[in-house]
Amino acid sequence: MLTPEDFFDLSSFIHHDLLQSGKYVWDSLKNLKEYMADQTYAKLSALTNNNELLTKTVVYYNESLLPTEDLTIKFGDATKGKLLVYRNNKLLKGASVIMAGALIQGNRLQLGNSVLIEPGALIKSPAIIGDNTEIRQGAYLRGNCLIGKRCVVGHVTEVKHTIFLDDAKAGHFAYLGDSILGNQVNLGAGSKLANLRFTSGDVQVRSDGKTVSTGLRKLGAVLGDQVQTGCNSVTNPGTIMGRKSILMPNTTAPSGLHRASSLIR
Repeated sequence: MLTPEDFFDLSSFIHHDLLQSGKYVWDSLKNLKEYMADQTYAKLSALTNNNELLTKTVVYYNESLLPTEDLTIKFGDATKGKLLVYRNNKLLKGASVIMAGALIQGNRLQLGNSVLIEPGALIKSPAIIGDNTEIRQGAYLRGNCLIGKRCVVGHVTEVKHTIFLDDAKAGHFAYLGDSILGNQVNLGAGSKLANLRFTSGDVQVRSDGKTVSTGLRKLGAVLGDQVQTGCNSVTNPGTIMGRKSILMPNTTAPSGLHRASSLIR
């Protein structure tokens, strides 16, 4: 009832081993920092050495950084494969674009193919960003962020110690702390996944009339595949939402397990 397989289809997620690394669905968050430390990261020292905003847009292609003077960039929707980079009319398939005005802190950044990082984004390492993902203007990745394929970390969205499965989107003004977003999750503008209780002690999760201690002082929300949250919604620490559940706009979700296809209003 509270295992990863109860909430997620892991058949195509590259990092499925992490999600299956514990008894409970939230246990992967306990192992996230160690998992990130064991990954291989791109050699992007030219972007990170001075801890300064990028003054020029660069392209990352075949593990190399390319200046853009002889390139043509078409800024389409990266999540739909429409971010395209050409050199002499030849498509550089899978090229990623890091725009001027982005700031990357630390040297542990893993970029997939066709990633777009927009101006004003601040990324603290370690961070893993999967294929065809957009990190939009003003996004703030605070470290230990694992982002899957075709995801969106949107405008003025803050993410900390969180996992996005493929096609998860937090497009506008969201906060995600110590949370897991399943495949095709969509957060409405202003969604907040709170991760710290006012009172002391580990976050508890109620399920079937019983209370389970997560062993985590900080735990935001676990949102199963295809969950949707409405604009300006809030989840209390330890909110666990089953697949295809909906949290209505301007609503606060109680902590604990909400079974698949729940409507919280």
